[in-house]
Amino acid sequence: MSEKLRPSYEAHAYVLSSPVVGADETTWRMMAPKDPRTWWAWSVTREDAVVYKIQPTRSTEGARQILRDYAGVVVADGYSAYGKLEREGGSRDGPRFTLATCWAHARRKFIECEPHFTKEAGEALEIIGQLYALEAEAKKMTEGMEASCRLEKVATLRREKSAPIVEEFFTWAAVQTALPRSGLGRAIGYAVDHRVGLKRFLDDPRIPIDNNGTEREIRPVAVGRKNHYGSRSLRGTQVSALFYSLIESAKMAGLNPEDYLATAVRRAIDNPGTVTLPKDLLAERAAT
Repeated sequence: MSEKLRPSYEAHAYVLSSPVVGADETTWRMMAPKDPRTWWAWSVTREDAVVYKIQPTRSTEGARQILRDYAGVVVADGYSAYGKLEREGGSRDGPRFTLATCWAHARRKFIECEPHFTKEAGEALEIIGQLYALEAEAKKMTEGMEASCRLEKVATLRREKSAPIVEEFFTWAAVQTALPRSGLGRAIGYAVDHRVGLKRFLDDPRIPIDNNGTEREIRPVAVGRKNHYGSRSLRGTQVSALFYSLIESAKMAGLNPEDYLATAVRRAIDNPGTVTLPKDLLAERAAT
């Protein structure tokens, strides 16, 4: 069955055709009898699809393999592999993207240190909270609008209201005197080090303020890993990545995964090599 579906899995160039994608990774156990070790499940998402690739490395090369020749905006946490790829800037074969850093990760670091730095962390969280309140306002204000109008409204709100708050946050960070290795110091240092990426959502209304959508889509992999522990072979990782990609993409498209897989397999049996993506099946059904 997996071989019949492989053309559809390999058509994940659709995910990389989006001008903005999210990227994330989580551990995966390779339980080969003679060489048990930790592998990594990488994911790339767009608004209606996700693709996973399970690899033996969390290095820059792993990120390069999943992002391939992507040219757009990648929303991610502060993991150095993405930053290194961005700095390469197409100096070799591979992705040529701009990196936007996730505000939820910056916020999380202040939450972690809040018990020991209640006043300072509370001030940071209050400022960041204002940014999220504006994002909620934008979502409510633009509900039901056509895409072009929605993006225009979001761009205006971010330019007029969010941008001054971001500047307020970094002005606040600049005057703090926390020890660099303290919890507060690390939280501030993380934000300052990723200042450019954290500001990027202000420049493009298509860029989300955080990478929470991608984190939600990698959660099924983490849950599955706890239930079946991992893979025992390279083929096992490939089959897992294929089915996770197609099933989770079907869910994102609003399709029943079993129904989608049955349809995709039947078409591939009738016409070997047929690609049936969830979004295509959804479009077909909407047209009938």
